Amino acid sequence: MFINFFYHLRNHKLPVSVKEYLTLLEVLREQVMAPTLHDFYLLSRMTLVKDETLFDRFDQAFSLFAKGIEAHLADSKEIPLEWLMNELQNSLTPEEKAAIEKHGWEKLMELFKQRLEEQQERHAGGNKWIGTGGTSAFGNSGYHPEGIRVGGQSAGHRTAVKVWDERLFKEYDDQQELGTRNFKVALRRLRRFAREGAAEELDLDDTIRSTARNAGYLDVKMVPERHNNVKVLMLLDVGGSMDDHISRVEELFSAASSEFHHLEVYYFHNCVYERVWRYNSNGRRNYIDTWELLRKYNADWRLILVGDATMSPYEIMHPGGSVEHYNKETGAAWLQRLLEHWPKSIWLNPEPTSYWPYRQSIELIRNILQNRMYGVTVAGLEEGMRLLSK
Repeated sequence: MFINFFYHLRNHKLPVSVKEYLTLLEVLREQVMAPTLHDFYLLSRMTLVKDETLFDRFDQAFSLFAKGIEAHLADSKEIPLEWLMNELQNSLTPEEKAAIEKHGWEKLMELFKQRLEEQQERHAGGNKWIGTGGTSAFGNSGYHPEGIRVGGQSAGHRTAVKVWDERLFKEYDDQQELGTRNFKVALRRLRRFAREGAAEELDLDDTIRSTARNAGYLDVKMVPERHNNVKVLMLLDVGGSMDDHISRVEELFSAASSEFHHLEVYYFHNCVYERVWRYNSNGRRNYIDTWELLRKYNADWRLILVGDATMSPYEIMHPGGSVEHYNKETGAAWLQRLLEHWPKSIWLNPEPTSYWPYRQSIELIRNILQNRMYGVTVAGLEEGMRLLSK
């Protein structure tokens, strides 16, 4: 079984070596863990995966392998409660959806507070209480044009203006190679090479000219080595509607990781506020104050924001409008602050440009960025890199 596991990981493009595999077998012989699938998962990830950016790829490969192990288990005859709750969700016509009242930001927050104080039990399929299904502005697995999702999974409408639940989004994989070649060529426009440091590289052309002038006696000329000195700060939108663009953003991220020697990457969701984050080895967020970024990276850095800019306009223009937390300052205020600190800034949007005129939030952000928004295409990247290189 273990040799199959080893080849299974290799087939999923995980660089697991024979030495690491033998280390796993040695640890298993020592019986340092309980004989459970979860403990084997933790142990194998610890011994076989040395780069945390590959954790997500390992999780996917391990899940497929584990399904084969558990295939002999009998299927449960019980009907899942979650399935029953989702069955209560109404199939509304476009006319019925259009008739549902939008409350507006202030009233929505006031009504939500009232529901929390008054509600004493679970509800499903209604139009008032916090529950599942139905057309209430509060809950999950239903439909409302402008509501608050509380727990559970999204029904896929993406109309919630705030989410009352911890959202764990995966970081992007910088090892993605398929389709990145054209992105690399486009990003290369931004790279600036300068000769810095001690003379330690042969200048062949100057050596030939100098030797010829010196009557054939060898006259070696050296120059400092070329260094890629462009510095890029990349802020990536992750989760929610960005799940539709994971593949393309991973290609972009992978290309940027190989092209820019000085690259720093942080994450945000929908719009940048008072904090961004990176991911630790367990996939949890490590938050960093946005003020800290402003202090740490000076105006020599180029700022590239990557996101679909598709969100509720409240998230950009209203204090407290963030879908995840209460933000004291608007997203627009923070975006303006970033642009003032990093004059050379652009926004890359993976949404097709034909959709942009129909997204109010995209138009708002384009105006804030003075139209410096480009598509995540080769042509869009080349245009954006041309602006950043000026």
